[in-house]
Parts: sequence; C-alpha cells; structure tokens
Amino acid sequence: MDILKPSRVKPIAIAIGCLVSLCLLLILRQPSRRLKQNPIFDTVRHPPLVMTGGNPYIRALMRTISASEANDRQPYSVIYGGSHAKTLDRHPEKCVRIVSGPNINNCSTAAGRYQMINTTWFAMAQKYHPQPDCLLFVFYCNYSFESEYQDAVVHAWLSDESAWNMNIPQMLKDDKLEEVRKRLSSTWTSLGYGIETNRITPRLAGIYQKVLQEELGKKN
Repeated sequence: MDILKPSRVKPIAIAIGCLVSLCLLLILRQPSRRLKQNPIFDTVRHPPLVMTGGNPYIRALMRTISASEANDRQPYSVIYGGSHAKTLDRHPEKCVRIVSGPNINNCSTAAGRYQMINTTWFAMAQKYHPQPDCLLFVFYCNYSFESEYQDAVVHAWLSDESAWNMNIPQMLKDDKLEEVRKRLSSTWTSLGYGIETNRITPRLAGIYQKVLQEELGKKN
C-alpha cells in the first residue's frame, strides 16, 4: 500500500483545508446589499428605466408592460398585492394569495417592475442575466434582482427572436404593437389579450406611443 510521506501530507492537508474553507465561505455568505438600486419615482406615470442603452422600441415596450403590471412609485421592489421587498439581492419568492379573478385562492410570486413569478425569473435569468453570482463556476448561481438586472434580463428576453418566434424590435418598428401585445399576453396578462385586464389596459396603446417618443428622443 502506498503511504504518503509526511512531507507530502502537510501541503495537501493545507490545500484541502483552504478549499473547504472557501466553499463554506461562499455557501454561508449572506447578501449585504440593501436595495442598492431601488429608485422611488416622483410619479407612477411611466417612469424611466434604470438601465442605460438598448433598443428604444424595446425600452418603450418595457415601460408599457410595467405601466399595467407595476403601477407603483417603487416598481422594482413591488410584490403582488402591493407590499415591497426589503432586499433585491434575489427574487423575493413570496407567494401572496390571489383574492379575485380567475385564479382566486391560488397564490402568486409575481414581483418587480415586470411582475415576474419566481420560476420565470430564474429561467430567464439563467439565459440573460449579465452578472450571475455563481458558486464554483456553475454549481449554484444567485441572480441579483436589483433594478438594473430586472431591466437587463427583460430587455434581452424581449430582444431574443427565438424566445418568441417573432422579431419584436422589428414588429414594433413596423407599428405592429397589437400583434406584439397579443403574443406577450400569455406572459403579461394585463396587456389586453390575456385572462386578466385592469384599468390601465385600455390605455396601453397611448402609453406606448408617448414613451416611445421619449425613448426615440433620447437616442437622437
């Protein structure tokens, strides 16, 4: 039987100890950021995005979605039902009972400016999050839910033709907003073609045109 010589044991033990300590540190690490970017807007009327850059048509669409989904002065932290997340280090995953509509007595984990449920957020973050915080490369990843990342993930998702079987930026440029809304309504039910609407839904076409002019003005 091969027996490690004492001179070899110590370096190996030290290396193993360091690796184990590093793993434990990463696993047990608690998020320290507290609402690093959770802007409070002066109005709920179509506030700007936190992210900079991007396609102006997609940016206008995102602001239109949030107009009906998260009509709140703090849209990035709002949870279904109206409360707010205390931290945006990750999706809050708080399941709130639905008190009306076709899904009454179920619960929803919808949160953030785009009211994404936890499973949708994690699936899309895996594909589009620009800065995942991964443990041991890909063994475990945390996806920050801070405002800039909510914007970045949704912008990338809406820009991905393969995700929707539709070139959304081009469709919007061709003034085909209603076709886009219809395609997205299974994800965002308040867009006018889903199972639920609200008082903002009838105004979305006008809201889109207003914020589109703002976004196109920023580009020029």
